[in-house]
Amino acid sequence: EVQLVESGGGLVQAGGSLRLSCEYSGFTFDSYAIGWFRQAPGKEREGVAYISSSDGRTYSPDSVKGRFTISNDNAKNTVYLRMNSLKPEDTAVYYCAVRAGGVAWFWGVYDYWGQGTQVTVSS
Repeated sequence: EVQLVESGGGLVQAGGSLRLSCEYSGFTFDSYAIGWFRQAPGKEREGVAYISSSDGRTYSPDSVKGRFTISNDNAKNTVYLRMNSLKPEDTAVYYCAVRAGGVAWFWGVYDYWGQGTQVTVSS
């Protein structure tokens, strides 16, 4: 059974930082990609960071580049999302997801999802 469990969300003031964790298990893909996505009320689901298991390359949209950093601790089967300089518009439920193969930008091609963790940034 594939499992992904997010944690680390919470309430933080604008300008603050959070580190989200995604513990994953139950898959043995030769190569895979893990992405962090967020969903806010009234907004489209948005990928904020991706990492490839094959070469370790990471990707983020310009909106968060320089503020968000994704990393994968293979020994711990945990992907992290470090979020700095948080803004109220970062408020959302954050999900991690995995797909077999390489990084893709589109959320719809990710196969397994965690339950999400709420991040609320206050002004």
